[in-house]
Amino acid sequence: MKNVGDRVDDFLGLDTDGKEVRLSDFGGKEVALYFYPKDNTPGCTAEACSLRDGYEDLLKAGYQVVGVSVDSPESHKKFIAKHNLPFPLISDADHRLVDEFGVWGEKKMAGRTYMGTYRTTFIISPEGVIKKVFTPKEVKTKIHASQILGD
Repeated sequence: MKNVGDRVDDFLGLDTDGKEVRLSDFGGKEVALYFYPKDNTPGCTAEACSLRDGYEDLLKAGYQVVGVSVDSPESHKKFIAKHNLPFPLISDADHRLVDEFGVWGEKKMAGRTYMGTYRTTFIISPEGVIKKVFTPKEVKTKIHASQILGD
């Protein structure tokens, strides 16, 4: 997994419209790059809605939010529309980002083992350096915006 102090490439991926998302697009803001397992699941919806509800405060504090999952752009479009999300979501269907950031691996739930995305958030400086990492055990989906803000 990428750690504090690691560098991140400027190019992050493509949004739901196929437009490139770059760190440099956000005018010197820190980027809260959050990885989540799947659109429209309870925990992922709670996390996205927390970030939506805290979005104005995050912007005022100098953050931009970008979400990433391996879902398709079509799934992301529906997720954005259903929950009125004001920030971009990157479709990482080719697993480039989840692999690069080290957030893809074996998971267990209900006695079943499968491969999936570890819920993780990276706070990235405008210079492309990771300043903070919220690990899967640290992310609290219902209050994640407050966690990022340090409340």
